[in-house]
Amino acid sequence: MKQMHTHGRGLARGRMGATAVAALLVVACGGGGDEGADKLTTQGSSASCGSRVNNTFDKLLECVTLDGVRRHQAALQAIADAHNGIRTSGTPGYDASVAYAADVFRQAGYTVTVSDFQFQTFITLSATVLEQVSPGPAGTLANNIMSYSGSGDVTAPVTALPAPPADATPGCEAADYAGFPAGNIALISRGACTFAIKASNAFNAGASGVVIYNNGPGEINGTLGADFTLNMGVTSVTQVMGQQLVATPGLVLRLKTDTFRGQATTSNVIAESPAGDPNNVVMVGAHLDSVNAGPGINDNGSGSAAILETAVQMAKVKPRNQLRFALWGAEESGLVGSTNYVNGLSQADKDRIALYLNFDMIGSPNHVFFVYDGDDSDATGEGPGPGGSAQIEKAFETFYTQRGVPFKGTDFSGRSDYRPFIENLIPAGGLFTGAEGVKTADEAAVWGGTAGQAYDPCYHLACDTYANNSDAALDVNADAVAYTTLLFSMNTSTVNGQRGKGNFRMPALKPHDPPPVAH
Repeated sequence: MKQMHTHGRGLARGRMGATAVAALLVVACGGGGDEGADKLTTQGSSASCGSRVNNTFDKLLECVTLDGVRRHQAALQAIADAHNGIRTSGTPGYDASVAYAADVFRQAGYTVTVSDFQFQTFITLSATVLEQVSPGPAGTLANNIMSYSGSGDVTAPVTALPAPPADATPGCEAADYAGFPAGNIALISRGACTFAIKASNAFNAGASGVVIYNNGPGEINGTLGADFTLNMGVTSVTQVMGQQLVATPGLVLRLKTDTFRGQATTSNVIAESPAGDPNNVVMVGAHLDSVNAGPGINDNGSGSAAILETAVQMAKVKPRNQLRFALWGAEESGLVGSTNYVNGLSQADKDRIALYLNFDMIGSPNHVFFVYDGDDSDATGEGPGPGGSAQIEKAFETFYTQRGVPFKGTDFSGRSDYRPFIENLIPAGGLFTGAEGVKTADEAAVWGGTAGQAYDPCYHLACDTYANNSDAALDVNADAVAYTTLLFSMNTSTVNGQRGKGNFRMPALKPHDPPPVAH
């Protein structure tokens, strides 16, 4: 079973067959019969969408519909259903997703490259068990294993480390473990440093396992990172559960983890327009893979589906600048696909990329409309993006303003596939509707939904299915994807000074119509 995930193609992970791809295209098109796949290019509210050139905002946004995006998500859900409920890079479910996306791009007339690369994969081989052994009564505790955890089956007393306010950086320094009883399980609060640092310090102090509890509401769905190789079980629990465990005298837990970490092969899908200036490339990307826990239809079937539908509806457009769509593999393993791609480019090829647009989780059920803060006007986190990123942010703000949709900045934190682009000084921007972060009361007053609940309560969980998406968020954001893709495919002058085509300029906001931005 372990070897199934470590070998190359032709063993456990062959490409999806042509018959299976055709069947999924019928699913995506919402129809059957011999002409099912042909319907792929005829979606939209107008019957003319399949034949006309959607080279204006009005025409393109008429044809990029919620139904069209949801059909692609339905296809990805069907793939997951046929492959043990997941589409994780390094598994057949991901290969099937690649085959589906590549075929959609090819049918629309793009030049498609499927690029393989190696990465360090993480697979849970059986369910993680966290049990309270004593004091009684014994019982199983809900938990989420940390990605890249090692394996083990230990029953041991628990030692809880001081948490804030007693220690503002719990578990982050070796000194925090002074006097730690070797062989005990460490119970540590989240916060101030990475999970890997906390777990490594615990291991070095003699811990036999680690349980990290949240420092706020909700579950943790964390990763130790592909570089974590210590053979020790690491899992997580909620803040409420963690505080209960801390307050339990004489606590003994059993922690059983059964995982595989090793090399696997996966792919990026790159699709280029046949027309457009190859020296001024507009890239539009999203990650295609899911986590090992579930199908990932919001994270990130939402961004992938919106890009696929935009590409389909722009198939007959001849852009001034070459369009390059990218669906990334192994994002959930540490942005591996996008980093591999950018690092593999020559400096001359990097210089040809005018900008990069990133769409990762754009249909969260308890959403906020977040725009990456290219100019650091919010003055939080990591600072501004490379020159031109502010103008990309402005394009999204212009779209939302025209729709009368409130929006809010979000930091360039480096948690998604834009990171290798901005690290290489390529202007970037994009959209996000929230992951495990918790919606505030002020946000609920602006966007509705439930305060005190995660933006996506199913983030990195098995319940991230087709049902775990907001139609309202997807409908707006699919149009935002299409709007900015068409805009920059015709005119990047605001970003890099390259002349545009026709009247493709960002419309000026009317003086009486200020942006409905939420602060």
